[in-house]
Amino acid sequence: MLPPRAIAEVRSPLSDGEWHRLHPLTPVLRGGLFLIVVTGFVVANLRDRIIALIFPGFDDWESYEQDPVDYVLTNNLVLVAGLVVLGVLLLLFAIFWLSWRFHTFRITGDDVEVRSGVFFRTHRRAPLDRVQGVNLTRPMVARLLGTAKLEVVGAGLDANVKLEYLSTANAEAVRADILRLASGRRLAEAQEARAGASGDAPGRTRAAAGIVSAGISGLIDGVDDADDLEPASVVHIPSGRLIASHLLSGSSLWLLALIGGVITGAVFATPWILFTLVPMVIAFGAYWFRKITRALRYSIAPTRSGVRITFGLFTTITETLPPGRVHAVEVYQPVLWRRFGWWAIRVNRLSGRSASDSQALQQAEVLPVGTAADAEQVLRLLLPALDDDAIAALFADGLLGSARQPGDPFATTPRRARWLRPLSWRRNGALLAPPVLLLRHGVLRRTLVILPLARLQSARISQGPVDRALRLANLTGHTVLGPVSGSLGVIDRDDALDVWERTAAAVVSASAADRSHRWDASSEAVEKEETA
Repeated sequence: MLPPRAIAEVRSPLSDGEWHRLHPLTPVLRGGLFLIVVTGFVVANLRDRIIALIFPGFDDWESYEQDPVDYVLTNNLVLVAGLVVLGVLLLLFAIFWLSWRFHTFRITGDDVEVRSGVFFRTHRRAPLDRVQGVNLTRPMVARLLGTAKLEVVGAGLDANVKLEYLSTANAEAVRADILRLASGRRLAEAQEARAGASGDAPGRTRAAAGIVSAGISGLIDGVDDADDLEPASVVHIPSGRLIASHLLSGSSLWLLALIGGVITGAVFATPWILFTLVPMVIAFGAYWFRKITRALRYSIAPTRSGVRITFGLFTTITETLPPGRVHAVEVYQPVLWRRFGWWAIRVNRLSGRSASDSQALQQAEVLPVGTAADAEQVLRLLLPALDDDAIAALFADGLLGSARQPGDPFATTPRRARWLRPLSWRRNGALLAPPVLLLRHGVLRRTLVILPLARLQSARISQGPVDRALRLANLTGHTVLGPVSGSLGVIDRDDALDVWERTAAAVVSASAADRSHRWDASSEAVEKEETA
């Protein structure tokens, strides 16, 4: 059971600390692939008879010599076949029912727990203070049936806890409850209650101030119930821009290069090689279609529980990224986007999945394509510690700047090593600008990597034999695994050493002052809990 104070926080009857079962249609939705395979097998065996029923003029009866239906009818086995089919259906129903019956979950004040399995039991637990995010996934079939899949993202590989499936209303309410319980609000209230009960005047003063502050915040940010509604997106991506951005991506250049190679081979070798163009175009078309449909209906908006990102046309995924869960941010611009002023943003954060997982890569793209204004809006959501002047400096110096500009603050590649970076040596640079470390590189593909110091795992400086001869060094900021790389090479040794030493000191200070893991608790409450 949840304590009375925690029960007051939750809004769904499924979050009361007791064991509950999932939606009754869960076995059907989870076993949908198996049913599709079985249906495909039956249709493949009866396709000729189905064609005959649809087209009565069809009279190619030779194909029915091995038809199972003809065999059953000819040998008068209709009753036996009916009993077999009924037995198979009953067996499937029993398996699905047992799977649903023994699959339960509960949400306590400390964990989200799931128990499953009939013969081989599994018990999984996700501590609320380690929750990295909560994803709400609605596949097409599940949307038609009014259900959704909830995934609590843990802090390790394969650490996610899935609740599949719940009704859409219950899934949204449970998601809000999990984020509310993980926010640290109970910790702050408990500290205030203890201070008030002990007769501590300063404690009562802080409690009263907290109530007044909460009321003012409610007027500004909206009441808690506002989180249950779909927030308005701060960025709108037109479908035309999204389609054009994929057609102007690096994969398009690869396709053009392959087509040119095939045509050259057909001219100078054998013309049969032209037949490879058809499957090649089909493969690239399927790839673009999948990428575009996954990015359609994109929205990103702030909530009290973090940044809420929604995307997907057929399968809709809504993920809530709590504050302090962003470990690295990369803003980049491919060369073909430069004329239109488009940018994209992706992040590193713990997703509970392999770094090469397609869904993890998809969820890393927090802005598929947008204007400079769109990118600034998203950066403000992801990096709330940066003010407007710092965001503007990111674009002026980090994304568009280079050593050619007077007063460039970045430590860049020296002229003696420009042959190692013939195109990008003026842009290749690092800058410590607390609370972040900035790494800038690329000319054809402009890139700026932003590493929040509070999330940085370690910083490394290294040299190879060529680096030592030219007094150069490589700087690396280590974060959780993801598509964003924190490596920067070929910068002056003394500059790299200076940035590395100052970064090491700044990381300690930023980590000590960081309270984003309990984003709805006061800093005093968190400090008391950590001291205890």
